[in-house]
This record gives sequence, C-alpha cells and structure tokens, in this order.
Amino acid sequence: MDPMSTTSEDAPRWLSDEEQCVWRAYRHATTLLEDHLDRQLQRDAGMPHIYYGLLVQLSQAPRRRLRMTELAKDAKITRSRLSHAVARLEKNGWVTRQDCPSDKRGQFAHLTDEGFEVLRRTAPGHVDAVRQAMFDRLSPQQVTQLGEIMKVMAEGLQPTGPDADLPWLR
Repeated sequence: MDPMSTTSEDAPRWLSDEEQCVWRAYRHATTLLEDHLDRQLQRDAGMPHIYYGLLVQLSQAPRRRLRMTELAKDAKITRSRLSHAVARLEKNGWVTRQDCPSDKRGQFAHLTDEGFEVLRRTAPGHVDAVRQAMFDRLSPQQVTQLGEIMKVMAEGLQPTGPDADLPWLR
C-alpha cells in the first residue's frame, strides 16, 4: 500500500474551523502565560518557572526532600533535565543532593533553608502574576469550567501501562 494514500478508515480527522480556532487560541494563551510567568520569576528570583515548580514540590514533601526519580515524575521531565536543573539549584544553595541509604544509585533532592526562604519571598509575587494573568480575567463560572476541562484533559493524557513513554524514565 502506498503510504501517501489514505482510505476513509485511516484518513486524518482534521480539526473543524472552530476546533482550529480553539486550538490556536489555547496554544497562543499557554505560550504567553508561560512566558509571562517565566519573566516574572526571572525578574523576582533569577529562576525559570520550571525551577520554581521544583522548589514548590520539594517544599511540600516530607522533610522537604524527594527522591530524584519522584521529583522528575511529578515535574514530568527527563532525569537528565532534572539533573541539570538540580545542579543549577545546588549552585545557588537552594537544593542539596543526598544519597539514598537504601539504594546506592538513588538520590534525594533536599530543599535547603535558603531555598525555602527564596520560595517564601517569591511566592507572593508569583501568585499575584498567576492571579492577574489568569484568574482575574475569568468569571467564577469560567474558572470552574476551566478546572473541569483541564481535569478531563489531564486524565485522558496520563500515561499508563508498561509501554508508556514516560519522560522521567528517559
């Protein structure tokens, strides 16, 4: 069979004009939002949004530490990207790595007191940036709808099974 030919069974389900408009609006808005939050965090704390997210995860963990594999899994990033991020956070004195006593290959990322203080100082500005960029622009009904929509999307996209291509395993 010619790979360039398609039958009705394997023809792409192209987006309708309305779906295409929604998709483009979603992409545009999420790109602008991520850029807005990155700029705010770079200005206020000298870190990108992803690093802030790692610090938040660690701050909420017992004893402010997580196994590196768990941190990568929660952040949905590769182990290599996490290792680079943690190295930068270590350089700033915000995170330390600790060996795992029960697993010679495993390591914990630990949020230092200095890192916790940076997070504490940065959080109000970050929350304000999120509020101004997102929640202040939506009605309470739209906030509820957006939450429901994001939950449905996340549930449908959550990788499962032994063959799932999981970034934190790469």
